[in-house]
Amino acid sequence: MNESRICIALDFQTKAEVEEFLDKFQEEKLYVKVGMELFYGEGIEMIKAIKERGHKIFLDLKLHDIPNTVKSAMKQLAKLDVDMVNVHASGSVAMMKAAIDGLQEGSIHGHRPLCIAVTCLTSLDQEILDNELLIHEPLEDVVLKWAENAKEAGLDGVVCSPLESKSIHEHLGMDFLTVTPGIRLASDSVNDQKRVTTPAMAKDLTSSYIVVGRTITRADNPVETYREVYRQFQGE
Repeated sequence: MNESRICIALDFQTKAEVEEFLDKFQEEKLYVKVGMELFYGEGIEMIKAIKERGHKIFLDLKLHDIPNTVKSAMKQLAKLDVDMVNVHASGSVAMMKAAIDGLQEGSIHGHRPLCIAVTCLTSLDQEILDNELLIHEPLEDVVLKWAENAKEAGLDGVVCSPLESKSIHEHLGMDFLTVTPGIRLASDSVNDQKRVTTPAMAKDLTSSYIVVGRTITRADNPVETYREVYRQFQGE
Protein backbone atom coordinates (compact mmCIF):
# COMPACT_ATOMS: atom_id res chain seq x y z
CA MET A 1 0.00 0.00 0.00
CA ASN A 2 1.05 3.58 -0.63
CA GLU A 3 -0.10 4.92 2.72
CA SER A 4 1.89 8.10 2.30
CA ARG A 5 -0.88 9.58 0.14
CA ILE A 6 -3.65 8.91 2.67
CA CYS A 7 -3.31 10.93 5.85
CA ILE A 8 -5.42 9.85 8.83
CA ALA A 9 -6.48 12.80 10.99
CA LEU A 10 -5.98 11.72 14.60
CA ASP A 11 -8.90 13.66 16.02
CA PHE A 12 -8.36 12.46 19.57
CA GLN A 13 -7.64 14.28 22.82
CA THR A 14 -5.29 11.91 24.60
CA LYS A 15 -2.21 9.82 23.95
CA ALA A 16 -4.03 6.75 25.26
CA GLU A 17 -6.77 7.12 22.63
CA VAL A 18 -4.18 7.52 19.87
CA GLU A 19 -2.21 4.47 20.95
CA GLU A 20 -5.36 2.36 21.18
CA PHE A 21 -6.27 3.43 17.65
CA LEU A 22 -2.79 2.90 16.17
CA ASP A 23 -2.51 -0.53 17.77
CA LYS A 24 -5.19 -1.70 15.35
CA PHE A 25 -2.77 -1.05 12.46
CA GLN A 26 0.24 -3.10 13.53
CA GLU A 27 0.88 -4.32 10.00
CA GLU A 28 0.66 -0.81 8.50
CA LYS A 29 3.01 2.14 8.13
CA LEU A 30 0.73 5.13 8.28
CA TYR A 31 0.75 8.84 7.49
CA VAL A 32 -1.13 10.60 10.28
CA LYS A 33 -2.19 14.16 10.97
CA VAL A 34 -1.69 15.63 14.43
CA GLY A 35 -3.79 18.76 14.81
CA MET A 36 -4.24 21.44 17.42
CA GLU A 37 -6.53 19.43 19.70
CA LEU A 38 -4.07 16.57 20.15
CA PHE A 39 -0.85 18.60 20.07
CA TYR A 40 -2.05 21.16 22.60
CA GLY A 41 -3.17 18.34 24.89
CA GLU A 42 -0.23 15.96 24.63
CA GLY A 43 2.55 18.03 23.09
CA ILE A 44 5.95 16.88 21.87
CA GLU A 45 5.76 13.53 23.65
CA MET A 46 2.88 12.56 21.37
CA ILE A 47 5.00 13.34 18.32
CA LYS A 48 7.87 11.25 19.66
CA ALA A 49 5.59 8.31 20.42
CA ILE A 50 4.15 8.26 16.90
CA LYS A 51 7.58 8.57 15.28
CA GLU A 52 8.84 5.66 17.39
CA ARG A 53 6.18 3.53 15.70
CA GLY A 54 7.66 4.43 12.31
CA HIS A 55 4.74 6.52 11.07
CA LYS A 56 4.92 9.80 9.17
CA ILE A 57 3.40 12.93 10.68
CA PHE A 58 1.66 15.95 9.22
CA LEU A 59 1.73 18.46 12.09
CA ASP A 60 -1.28 20.62 11.36
CA LEU A 61 -0.92 23.81 13.44
CA LYS A 62 -1.70 26.35 10.68
CA LEU A 63 0.75 29.06 11.76
CA HIS A 64 -0.36 32.62 11.04
CA ASP A 65 1.56 35.53 12.54
CA ILE A 66 4.12 38.15 11.64
CA PRO A 67 6.99 36.74 9.55
CA ASN A 68 9.62 36.78 12.29
CA THR A 69 7.39 34.92 14.75
CA VAL A 70 6.51 32.28 12.16
CA LYS A 71 10.17 31.86 11.26
CA SER A 72 11.11 31.30 14.90
CA ALA A 73 8.24 28.88 15.45
CA MET A 74 9.09 26.85 12.35
CA LYS A 75 12.71 26.64 13.47
CA GLN A 76 11.45 24.87 16.59
CA LEU A 77 8.97 22.62 14.75
CA ALA A 78 11.69 21.48 12.35
CA LYS A 79 13.52 19.92 15.30
CA LEU A 80 10.60 17.53 15.92
CA ASP A 81 11.45 15.51 12.79
CA VAL A 82 7.87 15.67 11.48
CA ASP A 83 7.26 15.19 7.77
CA MET A 84 4.87 18.02 6.93
CA VAL A 85 3.84 21.35 8.51
CA ASN A 86 1.60 24.20 7.42
CA VAL A 87 0.80 27.89 7.57
CA HIS A 88 -2.14 30.03 6.49
CA ALA A 89 -1.66 31.36 2.96
CA SER A 90 -3.51 34.53 3.96
CA GLY A 91 -0.52 35.48 6.12
CA SER A 92 1.30 36.86 3.03
CA VAL A 93 4.16 35.79 0.78
CA ALA A 94 6.65 37.31 3.22
CA MET A 95 5.31 35.20 6.07
CA MET A 96 5.46 32.02 4.00
CA LYS A 97 9.03 32.74 2.92
CA ALA A 98 9.91 33.23 6.58
CA ALA A 99 8.38 29.84 7.37
CA ILE A 100 10.68 28.17 4.85
CA ASP A 101 13.69 30.02 6.25
CA GLY A 102 12.85 28.84 9.74
CA LEU A 103 12.42 25.23 8.65
CA GLN A 104 15.72 25.24 6.81
CA GLU A 105 17.54 26.70 9.81
CA GLY A 106 15.95 24.29 12.27
CA SER A 107 16.17 21.03 10.32
CA ILE A 108 18.46 18.54 12.02
CA HIS A 109 18.82 15.84 9.35
CA GLY A 110 19.76 17.98 6.38
CA HIS A 111 16.28 18.17 4.90
CA ARG A 112 13.30 20.17 6.03
CA PRO A 113 9.70 18.98 6.39
CA LEU A 114 7.31 19.64 3.54
CA CYS A 115 5.59 22.98 4.06
CA ILE A 116 2.12 23.66 2.70
CA ALA A 117 -0.26 26.60 2.97
CA VAL A 118 -3.92 26.48 3.92
CA THR A 119 -6.03 28.28 1.31
CA CYS A 120 -9.76 28.48 2.05
CA LEU A 121 -10.85 26.10 4.79
CA THR A 122 -13.35 23.47 3.66
CA SER A 123 -15.81 24.92 6.19
CA LEU A 124 -16.00 28.12 4.11
CA ASP A 125 -18.18 28.85 1.12
CA GLN A 126 -18.89 31.85 -1.11
CA GLU A 127 -21.55 33.24 1.22
CA ILE A 128 -19.11 33.38 4.12
CA LEU A 129 -16.43 35.00 1.94
CA ASP A 130 -18.88 37.66 0.77
CA ASN A 131 -20.79 38.43 3.95
CA GLU A 132 -18.37 37.75 6.79
CA LEU A 133 -14.87 38.14 5.37
CA LEU A 134 -15.68 40.78 2.75
CA ILE A 135 -13.76 38.86 0.09
CA HIS A 136 -15.89 39.37 -2.99
CA GLU A 137 -13.84 37.42 -5.53
CA PRO A 138 -15.07 33.94 -6.50
CA LEU A 139 -13.86 31.35 -4.00
CA GLU A 140 -12.05 29.37 -6.71
CA ASP A 141 -10.10 32.49 -7.74
CA VAL A 142 -9.13 33.22 -4.13
CA VAL A 143 -7.84 29.68 -3.66
CA LEU A 144 -5.82 29.81 -6.89
CA LYS A 145 -4.29 33.19 -6.07
CA TRP A 146 -3.28 32.07 -2.60
CA ALA A 147 -1.80 28.90 -4.11
CA GLU A 148 0.20 31.04 -6.54
CA ASN A 149 1.47 33.07 -3.59
CA ALA A 150 2.50 29.89 -1.80
CA LYS A 151 4.47 28.67 -4.79
CA GLU A 152 6.12 32.07 -5.15
CA ALA A 153 7.17 31.83 -1.50
CA GLY A 154 8.84 28.46 -2.12
CA LEU A 155 6.30 26.22 -0.41
CA ASP A 156 5.69 22.65 -1.53
CA GLY A 157 1.94 22.89 -1.95
CA VAL A 158 -1.35 23.87 -0.41
CA VAL A 159 -4.28 22.58 1.57
CA CYS A 160 -7.42 22.96 -0.50
CA SER A 161 -10.66 21.21 -1.30
CA PRO A 162 -10.39 18.44 -3.90
CA LEU A 163 -12.72 20.61 -5.96
CA GLU A 164 -9.89 23.13 -6.45
CA SER A 165 -7.07 20.61 -6.92
CA LYS A 166 -7.30 20.21 -10.69
CA SER A 167 -7.24 23.96 -11.36
CA ILE A 168 -4.21 24.39 -9.10
CA HIS A 169 -2.35 21.59 -10.87
CA GLU A 170 -3.27 22.96 -14.29
CA HIS A 171 -1.84 26.37 -13.37
CA LEU A 172 1.06 25.43 -11.09
CA GLY A 173 2.07 21.92 -12.17
CA MET A 174 1.56 18.43 -10.78
CA ASP A 175 4.69 18.67 -8.60
CA PHE A 176 2.98 21.37 -6.53
CA LEU A 177 1.15 19.34 -3.92
CA THR A 178 -2.55 19.52 -3.15
CA VAL A 179 -3.41 18.15 0.26
CA THR A 180 -7.16 17.78 0.43
CA PRO A 181 -9.38 17.34 3.49
CA GLY A 182 -13.15 17.11 3.18
CA ILE A 183 -13.01 13.43 2.17
CA ARG A 184 -15.98 11.24 3.00
CA LEU A 185 -17.32 7.90 1.88
CA ALA A 186 -20.62 8.23 0.08
CA SER A 187 -22.56 6.99 3.12
CA ASP A 188 -21.04 9.52 5.56
CA SER A 189 -22.35 12.80 6.95
CA VAL A 190 -20.43 15.88 5.79
CA ASN A 191 -20.57 17.33 9.35
CA ASP A 192 -19.09 20.87 9.47
CA GLN A 193 -17.42 20.81 6.06
CA LYS A 194 -19.08 22.21 2.96
CA ARG A 195 -16.78 21.36 0.04
CA VAL A 196 -16.42 17.58 0.26
CA THR A 197 -15.84 14.62 -2.07
CA THR A 198 -15.35 10.85 -1.95
CA PRO A 199 -11.85 9.33 -2.24
CA ALA A 200 -12.58 8.24 -5.82
CA MET A 201 -13.65 11.76 -6.77
CA ALA A 202 -10.52 13.17 -5.12
CA LYS A 203 -8.39 10.88 -7.29
CA ASP A 204 -10.16 12.07 -10.42
CA LEU A 205 -9.68 15.67 -9.28
CA THR A 206 -5.89 15.07 -8.97
CA SER A 207 -5.49 15.37 -5.20
CA SER A 208 -1.89 14.61 -4.23
CA TYR A 209 -2.77 13.61 -0.67
CA ILE A 210 -6.14 13.11 0.98
CA VAL A 211 -6.82 13.77 4.67
CA VAL A 212 -9.44 11.50 6.21
CA GLY A 213 -10.54 11.78 9.84
CA ARG A 214 -13.87 10.79 11.31
CA THR A 215 -14.71 8.48 8.42
CA ILE A 216 -11.87 6.23 9.63
CA THR A 217 -11.40 7.09 13.29
CA ARG A 218 -15.08 6.68 14.19
CA ALA A 219 -15.72 3.65 12.02
CA ASP A 220 -16.78 0.35 13.57
CA ASN A 221 -13.81 -1.22 11.79
CA PRO A 222 -11.17 1.49 11.23
CA VAL A 223 -8.69 -0.82 9.50
CA GLU A 224 -11.18 -2.05 6.90
CA THR A 225 -12.51 1.46 6.38
CA TYR A 226 -8.98 2.74 5.86
CA ARG A 227 -8.41 0.04 3.26
CA GLU A 228 -11.66 0.92 1.51
CA VAL A 229 -10.55 4.56 1.35
CA TYR A 230 -7.25 3.37 -0.07
CA ARG A 231 -8.93 1.21 -2.71
CA GLN A 232 -11.13 4.08 -3.83
CA PHE A 233 -8.29 6.59 -3.93
CA GLN A 234 -6.08 4.22 -5.91
CA GLY A 235 -8.94 3.44 -8.28
CA GLU A 236 -8.96 -0.25 -7.45
